[in-house]
Amino acid sequence: MQWTNGKMTRIWGRQLLSGLCLLVAFMLVGTHAASPAFAQDGDAVGVEDVAPADSNNTDDLEISYLSWAAGSLGWFYGLVFLGMSFTLVALFVMNLLTARRENVVPTALVETFEQHLDAKNYQGAYELAKSDESFLGHVLSAGIAKVSTGYSEAIEAMQEVGEEENMRLEHRLSYLALIGTLSPMIGLLGTVDGMISSFKLIANTATGAPDPQALAQGISTALFTTFIGLVLAIPALAAYNLLRNRVSRLVLEVGIVSEGLMSRFQKKSS
Repeated sequence: MQWTNGKMTRIWGRQLLSGLCLLVAFMLVGTHAASPAFAQDGDAVGVEDVAPADSNNTDDLEISYLSWAAGSLGWFYGLVFLGMSFTLVALFVMNLLTARRENVVPTALVETFEQHLDAKNYQGAYELAKSDESFLGHVLSAGIAKVSTGYSEAIEAMQEVGEEENMRLEHRLSYLALIGTLSPMIGLLGTVDGMISSFKLIANTATGAPDPQALAQGISTALFTTFIGLVLAIPALAAYNLLRNRVSRLVLEVGIVSEGLMSRFQKKSS
């Protein structure tokens, strides 16, 4: 059974929304778990006073890497990167399904369409191409609809539809490139934000050294936002370039196959 683009979009939209809600809840739990690590000095002193002077108790005060990352990112950058990551996965899967050869140049459509042309059943060939939702089906239906006015007009109609379909595919692919461009910029924003927070703490410390734990909070925000931004940008740009090359190759194949099927009308007109 062939899935239309509208059905795939609705399905992946529902999965994206449900998964995003789950990860938002997970992010909030992780941020809540990380908050004791960044407590005020008074609270930290209270813990040291109550706990016995044993080196084994330092393990209890350590937090996990995930909790540290969640606390460093905060709710704003955490939600932004979670939304971008889920959008990236959804766009990649949707574009990968759309760029399948059977969704662009179906073999069954080519064989059945050629059989109709051999049997001079042009109306059946038109209805077959019209009912098909693939790239090739749209191109062939536009061409055979104009073949009565001449072969050159049919080719021109096929080229116009082909350009529209190609633009639609590239437009959806461009969102992958957009994520690959925006994610490191958001990471850079977090870097500047974290460094400003750290230097503000240093500037507001009148005497002595600033609190190392509070100073590390701003530095960890700067590093984690940069890291997550690059982690999202690298696969997004790689997926965009790979899928764009695949789409370009399939679009070229659509042009070759469609002109080959319609070439018999050129012989008749000449």
